[in-house]
Order: sequence, then structure tokens, then C-alpha cells
Amino acid sequence: MHSLIFRKFRLSLAPLFLCGIVPAAFSQAQADAGFQRYLIAVEQNNLDLQAQRETVASAQAGVSIAGVRPDPQFTAGIDSKELYGPNKQNTATTTIAGLAITIETADKRRARIRAAESNVRLSDATVGAFRRQLFADSATAYIEACRSSAALKRHETSLQAMREIARANEVRFRTGDIGKLELVQSRVEADRFGTDVVSARADTSAAEMALSVFLGKPYKDVLGEKIDCEFRQDRLAEDERELIRRALENREDVQLAKSSIANARDNIDLAKANRWIDPVVNIGVKNTPKIYPIVDAGGNVVNTPAEHSNSLGLTVTIPIPLSRLQSGELRQAQSALTQAQLQMRSVLLKAETDVRTSFTQYQAASQNVQSYREHVLEDAERLLEGVRLSYRKGASSLLDLLNAQRTADDIYLAYLQAQANLANARIKLQQSAGKRPEI
Repeated sequence: MHSLIFRKFRLSLAPLFLCGIVPAAFSQAQADAGFQRYLIAVEQNNLDLQAQRETVASAQAGVSIAGVRPDPQFTAGIDSKELYGPNKQNTATTTIAGLAITIETADKRRARIRAAESNVRLSDATVGAFRRQLFADSATAYIEACRSSAALKRHETSLQAMREIARANEVRFRTGDIGKLELVQSRVEADRFGTDVVSARADTSAAEMALSVFLGKPYKDVLGEKIDCEFRQDRLAEDERELIRRALENREDVQLAKSSIANARDNIDLAKANRWIDPVVNIGVKNTPKIYPIVDAGGNVVNTPAEHSNSLGLTVTIPIPLSRLQSGELRQAQSALTQAQLQMRSVLLKAETDVRTSFTQYQAASQNVQSYREHVLEDAERLLEGVRLSYRKGASSLLDLLNAQRTADDIYLAYLQAQANLANARIKLQQSAGKRPEI
């Protein structure tokens, strides 16, 4: 009877422990497709990214603003009017109308447009750098959701195993094989494993809700499905030199630094153009009405009659450039270029360092996962199975079995963390080289 109980117990638990060793049967293509769908959804729905894109729209509107020419000024009014007619009987009310046009020199309009267009590229590069960090954060959250989900399954598996032990011990207690104390202890330990499941379930729920933060709405409302989780096992094909070369060409922060330099140079050209003065051409027309003769009592003309008159006036106003004695705006623009160039050097150095560091971390993480898969996991499960067999034969105590179970669980959870570390290292290495992240 005793042997039959544990034989059935062993057969019922075998699939549970096997599922702890063998990952879920998702292909790498399925897993990466699920992750890419999530990234696409983040790119389409993230509220912060949408807000960042508005800066590009604003910069594009700035191109139209930069192309605006100075408005002409129209002037109309009274040039002269005698307020006391009897004093000067020979005067007429003269009206004028004029147009003032500012002539831009040094091709200021083209300089403004070029600076505005480079500002569009700078804004777009800024959005790209923001999107890069957003992908990194959302990928970390996605990996954590996968890790916590797998950890929950392991805790549930261990709980089911302990419940099976408690039920088997009830039969053994009735047959007199174990005492009451060992039966109670097995029930208590099963309850303790139940608390681990509750905590793991809460962690899984929190990790899944964290995904919704990057989507701006609940995950299920956007994708309508469970998370596809499976970490890639193939190694990246590029070597370190190739990754560095790609990083120095394609990284978002490198593109941002290049755009900053181009924008600073265009701003210098604009500052130089703005130092040229702009003359103002004034064209006016003066209208003098006809002056009719005034005759006194003796029939004599006492004023000087005149016919109607229109006259054209043309003047050019040239500002005296005393304000150009200082060159503060030019020095500011040149300083911004120097800062951008220094920042570019710093970004290039950082990009190369990031690739080298990320490559080393990726290799270490890959070796750790490989070690778990080839040795540690199998040895831990084999040890657990041996202790279970020994407990069935009465050669090991319940405490030995519990220690073996917890050790196997801790090792498997460490393996899940190693997988998560490898996925994060893979994404960091890809992003450090300017590639779109894949898991």
C-alpha cells in the first residue's frame, strides 16, 4: 500500500517538475513577433511620445514662419492744414499717401529658412532619442512581465507538488506510516507555498499593469491577448567592431548630436546675416487741392490762385548701425557650435564605450544562461527527484524534501532572472548599436 501510494504520487508530479525545466513551446519568431507588436503599439499610443512629436510639428510650422518677408507699411493722412483760415488765405489742405518697404539684405530669408529646416531635423532627432529610451524602458517592463509570469507558474507547480505531498501524507497517517506532527507540518508547508503563489500572482499583475503605462491604456484593450513570452537563444551574429561601426553611424544620440551641429552652423549664418542693416524705401504721393481766387470789394484778387497738384516723393532710410559695434549674438551662436561639437565628441566616445560594455555584459549573461541550461537546472531537478524518492522510502525527512524543493525553486527563479538579464543585455547591446530591439 505504501509503495503504491508513492508510485501514483510520483507519476502525478512528474509532468509538474518537467514543466519547470522545459520552457513554454513558443517559437522565437512568435515571441519576437509578440514583442514587436508591443513596441509598435507603444510607438503608436504612448502619450509622452505623442507629446514629443508635437515639437516636430511646431518646428515644421517654424519653416513657414521663417519664409515670411517683412510687411510693407502704408501711410495715409494730412500733410498740412491751416487751422486759422483768415490768417493765411492762400493755403489748402494737403493729403499724403505712402508705402514703406523694407529691403532685406544678406539673404536673410534664406538663412532663416535653413535654420528653421535644420531645427526640424534637430526636433526629429530629439524625438528619435526619446523613442530609443522609451523602447528601452518598455522592453524592460515587457521582460519583467514575462519573468514574473514564468515565476508564477513555477510557484504554482511547487504548490501543487506540496499539496500532493500533504494528501499523500494523509493516507500515510491513516496507515500509521507517519505521525500526526509530520502530517500537520506538511499541511503548514503547503500553506506557506500558497502564500508564495499569492505574492507571485500580485507581482505578475503589477508587471502586466506596468505595460499599460507605456501604452497609455490597458494592455488588453490595445493588443487583446496574453503576453507572448520566450527569450531568444540564438546569439547575435555581429562582432564587436561591426556593432561599433553601426553605432557611430546609426545611434539616435549620434544623429541628435549631428543635427545639433548642423543647426548651430545654420544659426551662425543667420546671426551673421542679421548683422547687416536693412534699408527702408519710402514711396509717397502728395495731393494739393486747387486754390480758388479770393476777390475783395474792389474786385481785386487778394490771394494767389493755384491749380490742383499731385507730387511724388521717394526716400531711402538707412539705419546707422551703432548696435553692430557689439557682437554678442554672433559669439553666442559660435559658442553653441563649440558646445555641439564637444558634445558630439562625447557622444561618439560614449557610443563606443556603451557597445563595448554592453557586448561584455551580453556575453557574460549568455554564458550564465547556458550554464543553467546545461548543468544547474538539470542537477537541481535530479537532486530534488532523488530526495523525493528517498522520502518515499523513509530514508529522508520532510525537512530534507522541503529544503530540496526550495533549493530547486530558488535555482529555477535564478534561471528566470538570468534569462531576463540576457534579454535586457541583448536589447541594450542592440540599442547601443543603433538597432531596433529584439528579444
